[in-house]
Amino acid sequence: MKKLFPKTFYNITSLYGLSVVAISFVLFIFLSILDFFATDQKPYMGIITFIILPAILIIGLAIGFLGVWREHKRKKLGLPVHEQLPRIDLNDPKQQRVVLFTSIGTLVFLFLTVFGSYKAYEYTDSDAFCGTMCHKVMDPEYTAYQSSPHARVGCAKCHIGPGAGWYVRSKLSGAYQVYATVFNKYPEPIPTPIENLRPAQETCEQCHWPKQFFSEKLKKNTYFLSDEKNTRWTLDLLLKIGGGNIEAGPASGIHWHMNIANELSYIATDTQRQVIPWIKSKRADGSVVVYRTTENSISDSAVQIMKKRRMDCIDCHNRPTHIYNPPARSVNHSMALGWIDPALPGVKSAAVKALETSYATKMEGLEGIRRTLEDYYQTNYPQIASTNNDTLARAIKEVQRIFDHNYFPEMKVSWRKFPDNLGHLYSPGCFRCHDGKHVAEDGKILSRDCNVCHTILAQQFEKEGLRLSLDGIEYRHPVDIGTAWKEMNCSDCHNAQ
Repeated sequence: MKKLFPKTFYNITSLYGLSVVAISFVLFIFLSILDFFATDQKPYMGIITFIILPAILIIGLAIGFLGVWREHKRKKLGLPVHEQLPRIDLNDPKQQRVVLFTSIGTLVFLFLTVFGSYKAYEYTDSDAFCGTMCHKVMDPEYTAYQSSPHARVGCAKCHIGPGAGWYVRSKLSGAYQVYATVFNKYPEPIPTPIENLRPAQETCEQCHWPKQFFSEKLKKNTYFLSDEKNTRWTLDLLLKIGGGNIEAGPASGIHWHMNIANELSYIATDTQRQVIPWIKSKRADGSVVVYRTTENSISDSAVQIMKKRRMDCIDCHNRPTHIYNPPARSVNHSMALGWIDPALPGVKSAAVKALETSYATKMEGLEGIRRTLEDYYQTNYPQIASTNNDTLARAIKEVQRIFDHNYFPEMKVSWRKFPDNLGHLYSPGCFRCHDGKHVAEDGKILSRDCNVCHTILAQQFEKEGLRLSLDGIEYRHPVDIGTAWKEMNCSDCHNAQ
């Protein structure tokens, strides 16, 4: 019988290559069908289907042609072509059994390969894979993620997103991360991947559309002073979240920064983008205003060569998921909900102090918090320690929970290492630009007035009357520090708590 291909094609090496091609092709067809009918596009699917499997298929072809080339070279040298394919005679009962079992084994192997590949793909696309494969390294991020507003958004959807391009970039970066993890070369804590994040327009804005943010949003805050009585006070803010949509009214408000008609760009001189000496605002009418800080001015020549970044969601919402809360914020929240009884004298101060104590391990921290709070009440309020055991025990358990969610001593992770730009109480945040020290050539100043971003509707201290005005009231600092709060950033004091 005349053969379809030259004799050099019929050798064991080429047969192995053909097998690799066949398996890759079957997997390619299978995953392509899954991808076509999937209702939710997954980042890993495209790269496995359209990059990895075709690459393996090409490798199989290369192996096949290697066998052909080797046989062809042997033939040119006058050497015998010794790797001929075995002959199969189905009339031979022994060969019949071999062919039958080989065929069944091949089908089973193909099925298990397809099934295993899909399950492997599913696992690599899961949040558990991202968060638990390297438990010590990723434990802080995974723990914070599970308690975040985006806990039901898959890791890959934000860190990679759809399409093969960013997947390849993330995997190239991930290759080094695997090496760093295996050989203990990773930094502690793991820095925020600011430079490697996909543009917010391709991730955040697939769900959150700045153009639809308009009007105001009421935010009610409850605080407790660090005194013996845990003096309670409240602050009601009307946040001006508008500015994204000119069709909804005047484009003024926080999301004015995100109005696509405007172009805000800036230069940061540090990796975490906390020091911003130069800002350029380009409006829809084409007018341009450049603001420079009076404290850390940079020359025109430096501006020309330094990297400029166009502002997007992440510049303010820089901790949208992996949030490590300051102790005062967490304790205030728990006390407001009654999870820590405000009637326990000095509990605000004692809890914050216990959380901010340095510990070597997570277990040492949990035990240290219990011991610190028990000793505090046994020493200062022995009657409470003996008669209010349940109340104190609940408070200790809640403070331990706060520590467990926000402090990771083994990785040197705490809220101090990760400034949150959303606000200005515990880190510069808004005051990176709106500090009253960024001035344009015409003398215009980026204001640090509280009412630029929000209106203070009401403020009330425990056992004092409510101060309320729809036009806004002047803020009163809970502790008398004169006018210092008007001249310095909030974080200068609160970051040092």
